[in-house]
Amino acid sequence: MERLDGTVVTYRTRFAPSPTGPLHLGHAYSAILAHDRAKAMRGQFLLRIEDTDIQRCRPEWEAQIHDDLRWLGLTWPEPARRQSEHLAEYDSVLNDLAERGLIYPCSCTRGDIRAALSAPQEGAPPTGPDGPIYPGTCRHRAMDTRQPGDALRLDMRRAIESIGNTSQFGFQENGPLSPGHHRLDADTLLNGTGDVVLGRKEIGTVSYLLAATWDDAIQTITEVVRGADLFETTFAQVLLQALLDLPTPTYYHHALIRDETGKRLAKRDDARAIAHYRAQGATPQDVRAMIGL
Repeated sequence: MERLDGTVVTYRTRFAPSPTGPLHLGHAYSAILAHDRAKAMRGQFLLRIEDTDIQRCRPEWEAQIHDDLRWLGLTWPEPARRQSEHLAEYDSVLNDLAERGLIYPCSCTRGDIRAALSAPQEGAPPTGPDGPIYPGTCRHRAMDTRQPGDALRLDMRRAIESIGNTSQFGFQENGPLSPGHHRLDADTLLNGTGDVVLGRKEIGTVSYLLAATWDDAIQTITEVVRGADLFETTFAQVLLQALLDLPTPTYYHHALIRDETGKRLAKRDDARAIAHYRAQGATPQDVRAMIGL
């Protein structure tokens, strides 16, 4: 990777928010941390707008993302990649997986899944990065039976069979919470992750899992900096990287910013929105101090 001045970039990371609400202190922590790591390694920091949720994303939130990040002193190459402008790429990936028999259409609602998992059993139903582990109700369906409103799920068992020995794949974690090398495990993928959604019910849109995996490869991201809540998602992404012959970056999962009760911040926490602190007269240095950076 080269900059315009010809210097070689050996480190590249990104901050990838969804424009579904205001950025809060948790976003500030993740963005500043990634920006600082890129600066320390003489690398590059990218902004990516993950706006595939067509029902919730708003242009005014996207504009505020740019405004808040610039106010914090962050810089990135323009234009930022917007996922909504690359839906054809994701569709091509889904078509490839479909031709290989690795995905299937699913009409199950969340209520259907809860009902299917409510049969008498010991303990609570297992959950994974996608929520409750999908029981496989629609796994028998062929792609030509897809109807409007059907999601597309990865057939985890077929995917594992496709790549062979899962332990040959894994990722390096550079974050402080679970440092070291983590290998894929077939049993954990089958029983702890399950048949994750890759294509959303709105035809033409995709899940975070697929879009982020593809974009990290297209943008030659060398280290993914993000919250610890996405650590378990990494295993499914590494599996996708193996299926699609994509490179695996290193990962840095950081601790989450939480409120006084220990609850992690969400976009509905307007009282902790960056714009709120700006309106109160805070400086970027004040925000850094609040989040421990």
